[in-house]
Amino acid sequence: MNQIVKNIIRFVVLVFIQVAILNNIQISGFLNPYMYILFILLLPFETPNWLLLVLSFFLGLSVDIFSNTLGMHASASVFMAYLRPYILNYLSVRDGYEQGTTPSILHYGFGWFFKYCLILVIAHHSFLFFIEVFSFSNLSETITRIILSTFFTLSLLITSQFLLFKK
Repeated sequence: MNQIVKNIIRFVVLVFIQVAILNNIQISGFLNPYMYILFILLLPFETPNWLLLVLSFFLGLSVDIFSNTLGMHASASVFMAYLRPYILNYLSVRDGYEQGTTPSILHYGFGWFFKYCLILVIAHHSFLFFIEVFSFSNLSETITRIILSTFFTLSLLITSQFLLFKK
């Protein structure tokens, strides 16, 4: 399937899953899974940085529109997309990334994908939750939310990789 069509379908499906299912899961306000960021994580390595930022903005804006969150997801998504090239450079494999591949468990293994996701999910969730409270007054509560949501989001992302990308 064409890479553009595949990414459009992934965009729509992930926004739908986020808005219809995952936005309704909140355990005491501490556990908020955000699977929509998988779209940013799985974009091909060759994606230009400007396009990465634009796509991330529209992804976050789509979630914001349905969640009534006034740009918080858009800003957190753009922040995550801004960091992505630096994290990919930091985690680069010895011979570099293969042309035409995506950052996935299938191509680079569980350990690499886990580190890649962990760094970017923590960055996204930290930005999102600190923007949400817009203060450091309840720091322990915010850090607890970041940790629990990161754990649950990572569980969803890794599970989706095993379900979708079987060898």
